[in-house]
Amino acid sequence: MNIMDYLNSRFPTVKLVPSIYDQWDIGIHFSLGGEMYQFKEKDKLNLERFHLVYKQTSVIFNELFEQNDDLFLVTNMYKHKTKEKHAKKLKVYQPFLKQKDHLNRIQVTTYPYPFEMEEAAELEMQQFSLLCKRKDIRVNELLKAASNEDFPLKPKFGGSSIGYPDIFFVNITKDIIFFIYDDRGCEVIACEADRIRPLYEKYYDWVEEMDRKKVESGL
Repeated sequence: MNIMDYLNSRFPTVKLVPSIYDQWDIGIHFSLGGEMYQFKEKDKLNLERFHLVYKQTSVIFNELFEQNDDLFLVTNMYKHKTKEKHAKKLKVYQPFLKQKDHLNRIQVTTYPYPFEMEEAAELEMQQFSLLCKRKDIRVNELLKAASNEDFPLKPKFGGSSIGYPDIFFVNITKDIIFFIYDDRGCEVIACEADRIRPLYEKYYDWVEEMDRKKVESGL
């Protein structure tokens, strides 16, 4: 099975690009970091906020993924079609996989650039996917790197100069997709509402009031 076969079967209207929450009726958008701002005085990073973000993403992930669940770890890398030599290495899989032989099983497909901008015709999206188990991944470090997109914090992904890689966790055992777009929030969608309704009830305070009506209509 590859990622497109799975999506066509279980999430036929979803494309793995931001925002999956807007593409599917059954989903939750969580806001991260509470009421804390990213910076303190004199532009010092508010590390307390980032530690809260790391804790929240870890809690959500652990509610959705068990050690033996099968999942696709999917990465979108955005790059120039003709300027490959200027692209940085994609440091998403090698640092975060426990067994390096998994690197040989990564699949890659190239797609048109998915966002509207003037030079979109000159750009493309390479989508990497690896079928593995949750226990094969260094989860906490991977979640932190996904959250650190806009800030000089480690761990950090490599990637193209035109954008930070997007990472999707696709749980094919439970038919759930989890996406952290940056330190501000994350999205969860599911084939069946029962899979994620307890998550919404348990972490209701992490969902902004303006999102609750849409979430509850799907759940």
